[in-house]
This record gives sequence, C-alpha cells and structure tokens, in this order.
Amino acid sequence: MNLQAASTGIELLAPAPAPAHEVFVDAVEMLNVYSPVFVAGFLITLVATPVVRHIAVVVGVIDKPDLHRKHHKAPVAYLGGLAVFIGFMCAMVASFILIDGDAADFAPVPLSILVGASAIALTGLADDIWKWDARLKIAGQLVAAAALSYSDLGIGAVTGVLQPLIGPPEEPLLALSGFVVNNELLYYWIGTFFLGFVIIAGCNSANLIDGLDGLLSGTTAIMSAGFLAIALLLAQTTAVGDSESSLVGVRVVLALSLLGCMLGFLPWNFNPAVIFLGDCGSLLIGYLCVTTILLFGEQGSPSMVVAGFVIFGLPIIDTLLAIIRRKLAGVSMNTPDANHLHHQLKRALGSVKKTVFALYGIAFVFTSLGVAIAAIVLLTSTRVLVIYCIGMALFGVVISIAVKIALMQRWQAATPPLDRDSSADRPA
Repeated sequence: MNLQAASTGIELLAPAPAPAHEVFVDAVEMLNVYSPVFVAGFLITLVATPVVRHIAVVVGVIDKPDLHRKHHKAPVAYLGGLAVFIGFMCAMVASFILIDGDAADFAPVPLSILVGASAIALTGLADDIWKWDARLKIAGQLVAAAALSYSDLGIGAVTGVLQPLIGPPEEPLLALSGFVVNNELLYYWIGTFFLGFVIIAGCNSANLIDGLDGLLSGTTAIMSAGFLAIALLLAQTTAVGDSESSLVGVRVVLALSLLGCMLGFLPWNFNPAVIFLGDCGSLLIGYLCVTTILLFGEQGSPSMVVAGFVIFGLPIIDTLLAIIRRKLAGVSMNTPDANHLHHQLKRALGSVKKTVFALYGIAFVFTSLGVAIAAIVLLTSTRVLVIYCIGMALFGVVISIAVKIALMQRWQAATPPLDRDSSADRPA
C-alpha cells in the first residue's frame, strides 16, 4: 500500500482533525469554567470594602456633605475604589491559577491591561488622598493608555473603519525613491490617538455620574452584564484556532471580574451608603469598561465597538450634557455644578433611591440595545441600521430633554421675578 501510494504521488495519512473553523466555543461551558473569576471578584470586594472603610475613617479620608452637590446627611468614607481594585486583582489571579481544561488554552489577560489598571487606580487613590491637580490625573490616564498602546491592544478597534477608506495595513501609503511606508504606520498612530482619547473620555465619564449612592456601581453591574453577553456571543461565534480566538478568554474574564466586583461593592455603596468609590474607583471602572469595549473590535468589527459604547451610553450622555451645559453657561469645562442628569432627576423625583432606580432603568435599556446590536450582527445577516437609528433617537431624546431643563433653569434665573401683589399684571 505504501509503495502504491508513493507511485501515484499520494501520501497516506491518518484522518485529519476537524479544521479550526469548524470547532467553536461552547459559551455556557465557558461561563461555567470562568465562574471562579466572578466568585473571587465578588467575595474579595465584599470582604475588603468594610476593611478599607475602617482604614479611610482612621486616616480621615472622608467626604463631607455640602447640601449643594453632595446630598448625603453625614460624612462618608472614601477609598471604596481601593477595595474594588483589590477585588479586581484577586479576580485576575483567579483567572491565572484556577482556570483549567480547554479554556486554559486561551490567552490570559495581558500584562499591559493590568499595568494600565494599576496606573489608573494609583492616580485616583492619590487624588482621593491628596487632591491632585486635574492635569496629573490626565497624565495617569495617558500612562494607562500608553500601556495598552505598547501591546497594540485597542488599536485594532479602528481597523474596520480605516480599511475601507485607505486599504489594508500592508498596502503602501507612501513610496519615495525606494522608501516605502505602509498603511500600518497610519493605522498605528490613528489607533493610538483614538485609544488615548477614549481612555480619558471613559474614565472621566464614569467619574461624572458617580454622584449618588449606588449609582455608578449599580449601573456598571448592569453594563458589565451586557459586556459579558457580548463576550460570550463572540466566544460562541469564534472558531477555535483562528486569530480571533486569542482574546476570547480575556473579554470574558474582564466582564466577569467587573461584574463580580460591582456586586460585591454595591451592598456597601447603595443608599444609605457607608463608603464611596472615590476617583480611585470611578476612574478604574471607566478604564475597565472602555478597555473591554475596545477589545470587542480587535478583529476589525466596528459594529461590536458601537454595541459596547451603546451599553456605555449613560455615562456618555451625562458627559455630553455637561459639556453642552458648561458651554452654554460660558464656564470652564472643569467647573463642577449640580445639574448633572442624576441631579436633575433627583429634583424631579424627590429621592435618591427613586432617581437611582430610574437611571438603572435607562442603563438597562441601553444595555439591552447594545446586546441586541451584537446579537443581530453575530447571529444573523440582518443589517443593523435600524438599531443604530433607534439608539441615536434614544440618545437624542435624553439629551434634548436634559438640555431643555438646563435652558429653562438658565432662563428662569435670568428673568426677574414677577410681583405677585401687583395688580398691573392682572387682567381687567
């Protein structure tokens, strides 16, 4: 048989294994295998939070109410972000040592993400203790963005947008006297700029909505559940062995750890809160959310990035409103005020809990919409233009209502009060 095969030029081989593109990840099984990541993040944060609170009280890192922007009735400890950071890092350790089976073959969370998270947490912690200048906080965020850029993480999110415009990375961009520069260089610099911008924007967007007990931690738990759903959809539709599978485990780990940490912190942070996240927590949350979103587009799928940012819609809306509001008022972008979305809703609804639950509902709507976009793109061939239009309409409605309220308050402040005792204004 061997001689005959050799004479005909045919090599007899054992049956070949199934091609990589025919083997897919079981999302449910993957969720079961990675569950220690969630458990570690949840339990460690739950236990670490009261310990960190005690330390904050002892060293005097507390937040005092001012009856203007801060509505709590008594001083509340800061440094909750430190407990979240500890829980997150313990979840990362669990992802390295407790994951076995086929899931252990996926790439672990890159060191650059952990370096960036540490830079962000330390920056926020320093601001909570020593009240750093805003420029120093921006510098810390740029360090985190540089760590991601060094590993080329997040830069691939712009590939799907740039490729139809300027061609694939390997095509020449410039050729002079035999010196050739490929598109890859342009991809890198545009991606790096985009990465730095969204990291800064995401960190500060999360920081801006952290204004009521349990608001940021609860909405982040909702958003991270949406991130987890998209991560599992990507895992289920990604062929094992393809280049796309390198980040399958990373996305699931980040979403699960963030969800676990937020649920572990929320009981201590919900109204009435006994500890606040502080900048350490809010900046870290923004960084982890944006990093997870960027990893959705690492293989050049802009629709997945759009879906992620739709889930992150509530912080984005509040940031846009703050920019518009301060521009209309003619004040600096760094000027704090009491007209954020949660402030306006609290004045309308009358209580912190009602306001927080209303914003949970808004976050849930955007999260459902983002997951729907991802599911439609990954599981069907249906165009998602109508979903994008619905999302834009929701953004527009919420922004327009909030701008109207801000303008009404501005006009009322500029209009002199009417003399109710004057008979001149009464009809005859």
